[in-house]
Amino acid sequence: MELSTRILNRTTLERQLLLRRAELSPLAAIERLVALQAQETNAPYVGLWTRLSSFTQDELISLLYGKQVVRGGLLRGTQHLVGAEDYLWVRPLMQERLGKGRQAAFGKATGSVDLSELARVAREHLRGRTLTRTQLRDLLAPRWPSVDPAALGWSVQALVAVIHTPPSGVWNRGGGTPFTLAEEWLGRPLSSCPSVEQLVVRYLAAFGPASVMDIQAWSGLTRLRPVVDGMGLRHYRDISGRVLYDLPDAPLAAGDVPAPVRFLPYFDNLIVAFHDRSRLMTSDQRKEICVGSMVYPTFLVDGIVGGMWDLKDATLTVRPFHPLPPAAMDELAAEGERLLAFAGVSGGSIAWQPHSSSSTT
Repeated sequence: MELSTRILNRTTLERQLLLRRAELSPLAAIERLVALQAQETNAPYVGLWTRLSSFTQDELISLLYGKQVVRGGLLRGTQHLVGAEDYLWVRPLMQERLGKGRQAAFGKATGSVDLSELARVAREHLRGRTLTRTQLRDLLAPRWPSVDPAALGWSVQALVAVIHTPPSGVWNRGGGTPFTLAEEWLGRPLSSCPSVEQLVVRYLAAFGPASVMDIQAWSGLTRLRPVVDGMGLRHYRDISGRVLYDLPDAPLAAGDVPAPVRFLPYFDNLIVAFHDRSRLMTSDQRKEICVGSMVYPTFLVDGIVGGMWDLKDATLTVRPFHPLPPAAMDELAAEGERLLAFAGVSGGSIAWQPHSSSSTT
């Protein structure tokens, strides 16, 4: 069966809670989405606000302090917020990917270091306490005096399962990144036999239908085709003929379902979850949104990326990629006012930037 781009778009938005704000708790929403990108501290808060009918910053902060949600390096080796129960099995699945990322970034600098010893010494320093990356780096440096201390500190979070405990991840909070041993924070061990198939099922429930390349782009894992092919999944094709996989009982959304305006934060799940992002944006738009390791905030109009936004100095700046009809502009303005209110910006304003002709669809 061939799926139109429109059906793929609406189905993905439905599963991402973006066709209507959901009556879910923040924890249930995070578990549904598998994990929330958290490189930028406030991004998960905006990501939940845009998806849930009722959400406040304090709700997520309470989940972090209550150890129901944790922050750490997960998918693609990047920072995510994830339910504590999911961390226990997702983190072990990422170990090889985290190791490869560490090797690419710091392999040369740490060539003389026995990595198993580094992990052991780091665990000893962390046992029973929380240290910032800088504090841990300084404790490790005397053991390897000829090695760049920063490379030692950064290597630890790939070699050892650590959680960045609050106030890390708290709305509008910065500061040094704390390291706490995951098993100590959660009070139980990580899974010794995590299931790749479980990760594929969770991905498809939140993002499908999708190709093997899409699943690999989202997770950072490789060589998943034999796994996916052996799972008895439903097969579709997109308009270019690519094979897309989905859960056997997962419904598709109709292509004519209305899609409201939505603001998406830095690194939002939806934007980074596919190798082929044509269900959401053009290739020219992708080049503007995804620059190096950065993924800028966007907004959706009729389910498609319509432009970019930024909130700074009490001003929400909105830059459409192409001219928008008056009704869409009105809807953007109304949603922008709600975003300003959520962010606690008193006396904030919306500034409209001219559209970029290079991004016109």
